[in-house]
Amino acid sequence: MRLFWELCKLSFQRQLTYRAAALAGLATNFFFGLLRAAVMTALYGARREVAGLSLESAITFTGLTQATIAFLSLFSWYDVMNSVYTGDISSDLLKPMSYFTFWLAQDLGRAVAALLMRGLTIMIAYALMFRITLPRGWQQWLALAVALLLSWLVSFSWRFLINLAAFWTPNALGIGRFAFGLSWFLSGFLMPLRFFPDWFVRLCNLTPFPATINTVIEVYLGVLTGPELIQALLGQVLWVFILVMTGHLVLRAGVQKLVIQGG
Repeated sequence: MRLFWELCKLSFQRQLTYRAAALAGLATNFFFGLLRAAVMTALYGARREVAGLSLESAITFTGLTQATIAFLSLFSWYDVMNSVYTGDISSDLLKPMSYFTFWLAQDLGRAVAALLMRGLTIMIAYALMFRITLPRGWQQWLALAVALLLSWLVSFSWRFLINLAAFWTPNALGIGRFAFGLSWFLSGFLMPLRFFPDWFVRLCNLTPFPATINTVIEVYLGVLTGPELIQALLGQVLWVFILVMTGHLVLRAGVQKLVIQGG
């Protein structure tokens, strides 16, 4: 456990050294957030509410989704894939912890740094520029914290699984780009899932993607309460279990293939 937290700390400190990159990413996320807020305002027009969401909540949605881009690495993450192609995996597998846990610790440090430097900053800037929705009461804040943690676990487990395609193909970037692009549509990142037809929402819920974005958004906005809230959090837990177990099975098969081929 101590090694796990040391890796987290090192990863966190590494992110803090790239301040110029963090500022550039923050500016980009915030700029596109403003554009999305303008689009949302135009879509609502004179309507006060759409699918149970007020304009204030819709604008908050644009800020939240922009704030989670870096936290969840929504656009790309190929670190495990690169370690396979460069051969670094051979030394990583010899470390005194599992390969999955090794990358989990590093990604946790990265995610916390991104949440503090970019996510929190974007939400503060939104609060200064717009009337945004805030969670009410410590129960909702606690539920949000749990949802955020579980969303990161789902996201990491999914990204780790996709990166393992590198064991079977000399260039898995295409697979990764397709997987990331698919997640934008099915997670509720581009638009709240409540805006879509019921059949599409049911299709999305058959995938892990809503557990990364949509659940966090609806917990923050207070849309989910009581049994619905518990069900959503348990859904996240279920997807964490499924993806982690699948990831370990695929990793075992990939390492076996690597060893057989003399890698």
